[in-house]
Amino acid sequence: MADDNRLPRALSLAVHELRTPVTVVGGYLRMLLKEQAGPLNEKQRKMIEEAERACARLSGVVAEMSDLGRLEGRELALSAQEIELTSLTTELASDMHEGDDRGVRVEVKSPEHPLVVSGDRARVKTAVNTLMRAAVRERGEPGVITADCSVADFEGRRWAVVAIGDAAIIDSLRQCRRTNDFNEWHGGLGLALPVARRVIEAHGGALWSAADTRAASALRLPLRT
Repeated sequence: MADDNRLPRALSLAVHELRTPVTVVGGYLRMLLKEQAGPLNEKQRKMIEEAERACARLSGVVAEMSDLGRLEGRELALSAQEIELTSLTTELASDMHEGDDRGVRVEVKSPEHPLVVSGDRARVKTAVNTLMRAAVRERGEPGVITADCSVADFEGRRWAVVAIGDAAIIDSLRQCRRTNDFNEWHGGLGLALPVARRVIEAHGGALWSAADTRAASALRLPLRT
């Protein structure tokens, strides 16, 4: 019989082996930037700043590996808070500046009534932000990404749904519920997509994509009644 704990254990081991050297390298790079080992010329400073940014990104991936392993092993504690999903999505859209240089912005389409769900607000916020970032990054031309918040009835339950993508496909995306279509293994976002999927599933929800792409995806969470 396959050992269901192999992946969490492997991720835990990798995190343990990587965390210390990444922390040490980052510390030395910061010391160099503070010129504790002597003055830097402009070229040296730019090279070290680039190395420090790369080290910070690697540190972020290590943190995502830790979360992924704990989610896979069902060891990550999630708080239970009341979350109004539309206001959370609006907050994220107003802070989304990743597409500013390409003329890409995010607009939120709000329902008539609040979408109240229960869960870990920080984790859910990060998951929604990941889907939003993915859609913005994938859009190759100026325009609007729509974050459509709505209510759906499915499998005898009411769900809060957030569909994120080009306005032309939002309706079809919102109505699609084939959760096995969500492709989490794309480069450019580290392990943020796999972590987002497991966070939403840990809250009793699901994720899905349109046409096997990160440019349009949606999530659903149980709606509090």
